[in-house]
Amino acid sequence: MTTAAEEGCDGIISTVHPDIIETHILTRLDGPSLASLACASSQLHALSTQDNIWQNICSSIWPSINHPRLQNIISTFPSGHRSFFSDSYPFPHSQPSKQNGNSLTLPTELISAVDIYYQNQIIYSKVEEMETSSNWFLYSPFRVDLLGQKDSISTPIKYVGGSKVDAWLKHLEENLSLSWIVIDPTRKKAVNMSSRGPVSVQRHWLTGDVQVRFGTVMAGDGWRGSAREMVECGVVVICGGKEGGEMHVNEVSMVMEDMDGKALNGKDSLVILKGILENGRRKKLNGNEGKEKYEQFEERKRGRKEGRQRNDRALDLVCIAVGVAGFVAFWSAMLLR
Repeated sequence: MTTAAEEGCDGIISTVHPDIIETHILTRLDGPSLASLACASSQLHALSTQDNIWQNICSSIWPSINHPRLQNIISTFPSGHRSFFSDSYPFPHSQPSKQNGNSLTLPTELISAVDIYYQNQIIYSKVEEMETSSNWFLYSPFRVDLLGQKDSISTPIKYVGGSKVDAWLKHLEENLSLSWIVIDPTRKKAVNMSSRGPVSVQRHWLTGDVQVRFGTVMAGDGWRGSAREMVECGVVVICGGKEGGEMHVNEVSMVMEDMDGKALNGKDSLVILKGILENGRRKKLNGNEGKEKYEQFEERKRGRKEGRQRNDRALDLVCIAVGVAGFVAFWSAMLLR
């Protein structure tokens, strides 16, 4: 049923030629604005849900999806590129429901569409396809590497060292961003697993390489069945170079780690990814929220590690006490003979 406001809006819009609206208005809007406009009236909804408009928006944000196979897959999503944008633009803030770890229900293939930006300009894009049903994948540590050992990517960023290194690391934290979209081509689902902004930027004291980390912390309910168990999907970008020269990217990888810092295997990681793809509640992270969640996760990891170290020390003391008591009892019995 059309409301009076919608009828009034449609009446005004109907006086403007649809080509003018599409060419001079809709093409100037970003995704969230276009989605809001679609709710204004039935005519604007019809105009602003055209797939070619959403395809242009998605391609401008994520150049990696221009890959021919991804275009074919996205065209099969319920609403094409509009559905893909809805899945991929917000970053995950998930409480996935408990999942069945049966490998028959897990994705048999995942595709990663990765874009790295410097000052909102693309410096690297890559599409990586993974077959996820083999025993080798399921029971090996989950890790996705986009670059070979001898590969490196040139960047327009100047490598800085010496006394200015701290300011330079801060500059990288503020100006580097990353999108890592995981796509399940069978279920027609996608999710952006990156925090977008770095959660940590550190320089190795010996090699001088810079590690830029993008992390998403998630509930691991479907993995171990504990509401308190958290896992981190970490994306690590390793950069190197010579002072005053060009900075280049030597490594781009994704891993899954638990609260003990141990790598999850492929099957456990698939259970978590499946839960997020199908049931995750998503929202756009604001400000430093991603970094704050990562720091809280690291603090919990340190607390768990320290707690286990205390328990280990206590157990060692008990074992020593039992050993000493046994030794004393043994020699006491010997002396009484």
